[in-house]
Amino acid sequence: MALSWHSTSWLQRSLSGGNCSQKTEEKRSTNGSTMLVVAQKKAKKTRKVILKEDVPQVGKKGDLLEVKAGYFRNYLHPLGMAQIMTPILLKEMRLEEERIEAEKQRVKEEAEQLARVFETVGAFKVKRKGGKGKQIFGSVTAQDLVDIIKAQLQRDIDKRIVTMPEIREVGEYIAELKLHPEVTARLRVNVFAN
Repeated sequence: MALSWHSTSWLQRSLSGGNCSQKTEEKRSTNGSTMLVVAQKKAKKTRKVILKEDVPQVGKKGDLLEVKAGYFRNYLHPLGMAQIMTPILLKEMRLEEERIEAEKQRVKEEAEQLARVFETVGAFKVKRKGGKGKQIFGSVTAQDLVDIIKAQLQRDIDKRIVTMPEIREVGEYIAELKLHPEVTARLRVNVFAN
């Protein structure tokens, strides 16, 4: 008793009659019967993920990326660097971005308000021991200006945000306070000799 494969099988009839995206190929075996080989398209194996931390040469924390499934499964997910993007997670991400933007705007507005306070004060007066002509002993430093602001306005200012010219003579000078990356306050400094 011999088993044989006939070319009129149900698989061949169903594939030849319908419109499908599979490749079909007939192969003749040595005994004269026909064998049908079916191949499907390769599936696209990628995942949409959100990075939980900075990944070198991939992206920054919070980026929405499409990565290969194996890379996510074998590297990003086990190390806790990314997670699959879901609608809920996307919504949470947008809310967090809005909260961060609102906080940045609030900080900027506070800096602008503080800049207006500094600029409306007028001039800060600095007294130094006088020397010959207009010269003074020593110089006026950023720390001196910070101390004067603290005494007059009860505001603590970091001396690293103060930019001022070299002051070694009596006169009026302009100092700048970098309160925010987008906000700079200009202060007038009057130097007097005793």
